[in-house]
This record gives sequence, C-alpha cells and structure tokens, in this order.
Amino acid sequence: MNVAADQVMNGRDPTILRGDPITGDRYICSDFATKEWEHLWKKIWHVAGRENELQQTGDFIVHNFMKESVMVVKQEDGTLKAFYNVCGHRGLRLVSESSSVIDGFHCPYHGWLWGIDGALKNVQDPEDFPENPCGKLKLGQLRCKTWGGFVWYTMDDDAPDLFDYLSPIPELYKNYPLETLVRVFWMRIDLPTNWKFATDNFSESYHTRTTHPQVPPWIDQDYWTSRHEIWSSGHGRTVQPMRPSLSDRLPAGQIHPFDQILEYWAIDSSQYDDFETKVMQGWLDLKAKKRATWRARGYEHYSEMNDEQLTDSLHTVIFPNITISFLPDNIIFFRTEPHPDDPEKCFFDLWCMAFPVDGLDVVESIMAGQRPMEEASFIHRDFDDGRGVPEIEDSIVYQDMMLARALQQGMHSAGYKDSNLAGQETRVRFFHEVLNDYLKAGVKS
Repeated sequence: MNVAADQVMNGRDPTILRGDPITGDRYICSDFATKEWEHLWKKIWHVAGRENELQQTGDFIVHNFMKESVMVVKQEDGTLKAFYNVCGHRGLRLVSESSSVIDGFHCPYHGWLWGIDGALKNVQDPEDFPENPCGKLKLGQLRCKTWGGFVWYTMDDDAPDLFDYLSPIPELYKNYPLETLVRVFWMRIDLPTNWKFATDNFSESYHTRTTHPQVPPWIDQDYWTSRHEIWSSGHGRTVQPMRPSLSDRLPAGQIHPFDQILEYWAIDSSQYDDFETKVMQGWLDLKAKKRATWRARGYEHYSEMNDEQLTDSLHTVIFPNITISFLPDNIIFFRTEPHPDDPEKCFFDLWCMAFPVDGLDVVESIMAGQRPMEEASFIHRDFDDGRGVPEIEDSIVYQDMMLARALQQGMHSAGYKDSNLAGQETRVRFFHEVLNDYLKAGVKS
C-alpha cells in the first residue's frame, strides 16, 4: 500500500482493502501459528511490563512469551537492559518470575553467576575450562525501550525503532501523563480461543448493542457519530463521544449514567428541555466545566488534554495484539498472547489503570468495579466459562470472553468460508491483511 506510515485512513472505507479472505485455518492450525512465531512475533515490539515495577537497581521483570522468556533488569545507572532468560552454560532458565537481585542471577544448576549487566561474574572451577569464561561471556541481549510508562523489547535486531514502530500512537497520546498511571487491577486469563479473537473484537464496535447493552447509555456507539481511523502499520482506533447514543433510550424512571456524570461535575442535569438537548449540549457543557474546574478538583492529568480527550473514548489497537482504551480518567490495557502449544488457546491480559486524583482513594476501574487507588497484585485465572473470574463478571470484557469459545468452534465449520463485513468492520479485515504481509515477507522466493 502506497501510504505514508503516519497518514491516517478512513477505517470505514472498504476500498482500502485488498479483500484477503479471513479463513478458519488461521485460528486453528498449528502450521499457521508456527508462521506467526517466525515472521510476526519475532519481529515486533512486545510489552514486558510497567516501568514502576522497576524501582531499584536489580529489580527485574520476567515476560514469558510462547516458548521464549525475557527479563528486563534495572541497571545501576537507572537504565534498563533486556536479556534472554537462559543461562549461557547449559541453557537452564535463570528465573521463573519477576523479583529483584543484589549481586546478579545465580543459575540453580551449576551456580554460574551473571551480573545485572548480563556479564558472567563467577563460575565453579574456572581453572577447568580451556579459558576462564568470566568477563568474556554475556547473556543474550535484546533491544529495550520505554514509552508511556510501558517497558518494551524486541527479539529482532533489525526491527524499526520503537517510536517508529508505534507511530503515530506516541504523538496522538502525548497529552496523557501515562507514566503516572496506577494499575489498580491486574489479571491474566486463560481463554479457549485463538489470540486473534481479541484484535478482531476490539477493531469494531458493531457488536456493542448486542453484546454490551450497558455501553450506549454512556458511550455513543453509533458508527455515524464515531471516527474510525487506521494506519498502514495496522494500528487503528475508534473515537467515540462519552455521551449517550441518541439511538438508544433507557426505560423511563431508570437512573441515567450520563446524569450522574453531569451531576458529579456540578452540572444540573434537569436544566435541559429534552433528552436530545441534554445529550448534545450537556456533553459540550461537560467539556467546558472540566476545563474550568479541573485544577481546583485535583485532576492534574487534565492539564494538557484537549477537549476530545477530556470527554471521549479513544479505543486504540496497536498491531498486532494490544488494545488500549484511552478514557479521561482511566486507561484500560488489553493484550492477548498465543499459547505456546495450542493455537486454539491464548492468554488474555487485563490491566485497569487510573490517573491519580487528589483526595481520591477509591476509583472506578471500569472493568472490575471500584478498586483502591494502589498498585494491584497479579492474578492468574482460567476463564472456565466465566466461573473463574468473578471479579469481572458481567463487565464489558467478560461479555466478550463469553463469546470466545463459540467463535473458536465456528472456525472449524465447513459453513464458515470468510467474514461478511460491514463498513464499520473494515479494520477487522485490514488487520488480517497486515498480518498476511508479515507472513509473506518471511517467505523466501
């Protein structure tokens, strides 16, 4: 496609598509998963964790991805280095989970000691080697960089710079103080579906009225009021006003979430003559009120935000497997990663993060209800048809997950040949076309 990397395209325009079919084999076949590992996952940038997990020298994050394992370590000078989590002696994994070390990484097999800089510091019986390996051997190192308080690494020495890879995402969200975010909920969920289920799902909101009836009363899901954007890299987003859809009405007498939002910001929700006026003018009044009172109310993270960022939902997919919902007060991070052995399973990461607000000790996490304003402990669960994750039951993401098994089963059917997509689902097929480009680039002619 002859389009500049940072040039935005209309994400509702099917004419930008080649028309590559989305066939079931890409969700179920081990051969396809092997191609993804070789030509996709080894080429992109991955998120290892959050910078605030690495406070002191020797703190490290372990990120296991398929059959590989990487650790990112805080250095004495405050920089970060990433290494393959494997001893250079006989190949044993050095550590199993994120933690901290003082003198370095001790291999539990033969006692080799690797410094936090990756250099070999000590071995048993050094005189028994043709040449003392200490100071000469180093752990395999990977490129590592940070953006938005997230720690990234890539296994490809020739991959583009992180900021080139992410473009235009860092520029779009430069007004958000992402480094200050507090992760108030942190869960990894085992799902019985291929990892692409999530990117497909988060690349459209066509399913919202059916799957998430609680959303239209507070986020306008109408495709004609939303802005659908896509970039040649595969990144894309849907920008939607955080106001009720005029196409959906709650039953009379039911407390409206938009009324509650207006009242929280000292806007009288009863002042408007009718529902349409309340929705449209109230949304504008909310922008103005936030702009006028944020400092007095302790909402320091609003200081650089524009009017859109103050009141809208910017639901952003970073190719291939990360989705971040940028909301005025919350950031929700979603990620799927493939199972190392079974293409019909994946791991789903859910991080609910909130910006600190003066005097606010409890926050609404969106997906997991009210949570203390503090870093959460890690939870790993099996979805178990919804029974394994009571903390997020009936949330938006839970409702998505409840569809996962049936979607995966449908990929096996002879009755499924390709997706028949609406204009607002253009980004779904575009994602698969970019994925195909990665796989084709790895095939030698």
